[in-house]
Amino acid sequence: MPRPDGSGVRGTGGQAVAETVVLVHGAWQGSWVWTRFVPWLQAAGLRAVAVDLPGNGADGTPPETASLDRYVAHVGAIVAAQPGPVALVGHSGGGVVATAVAERYRERVERVAYVAGMMLPPGMGFGDVLADMKAAENGLLGIGPHLVWSHDRRVSTVPVEAAADIFLNDVPRDEALRLARGLTPQGEAGRAIATAWTPQRFGTLPRLYVECAHDRSVLLPVQRRMQALVPGAARVTLDADHAPHVSQPRRLAEVLIPFLKG
Repeated sequence: MPRPDGSGVRGTGGQAVAETVVLVHGAWQGSWVWTRFVPWLQAAGLRAVAVDLPGNGADGTPPETASLDRYVAHVGAIVAAQPGPVALVGHSGGGVVATAVAERYRERVERVAYVAGMMLPPGMGFGDVLADMKAAENGLLGIGPHLVWSHDRRVSTVPVEAAADIFLNDVPRDEALRLARGLTPQGEAGRAIATAWTPQRFGTLPRLYVECAHDRSVLLPVQRRMQALVPGAARVTLDADHAPHVSQPRRLAEVLIPFLKG
């Protein structure tokens, strides 16, 4: 149980043991993408909270009003409401949100895991990584060329077939198409984001990067580049597509739970 000061029991490495895992989805998604994964956390004795980021289809917030500030305020309120220490798991673009929340709420967050996530240096966006890697010339653009944009380019959507092919390529085709229909429009101000973090706060947290070798969205060389840009995270490699919490929930749980429990 947490002590009155909000801290929990300590793990063997000196960090408090996280009692709650807050799951942060990526662009065009919602909390529903964690449905198959949450029971594995619960079976391990962890409280799991899958969030819906504002503007991503669940709360009625217009997608064009999405922003990192809105995301951090929303997820931060969830973190602050938990009874004990929290671990964050950020998938894909949710990795930037997880980093920002960990920086702001460092006193409540004990560790951060990235699942093919955008783990980036202060002030750098994912687009900057792609530009530095000459992604267009080197075939590393992922879903980008397939996006359908609003007239003002403030909101994008992913065609169902492209989503099935690029996000869910390890899932049977019919099932992947069904799941892809659950994707919602994404505000660009909540996707093209960068955050500031400090070595004294976020930089002190244990981190795990779960890289996905079959990923067609955030391709493996891009995942490796982000790890090189923000060194210090432990690494696990899964033979998985962009969404192992959907395609391989048991395997993802096997590699995440030991880290989450410290």
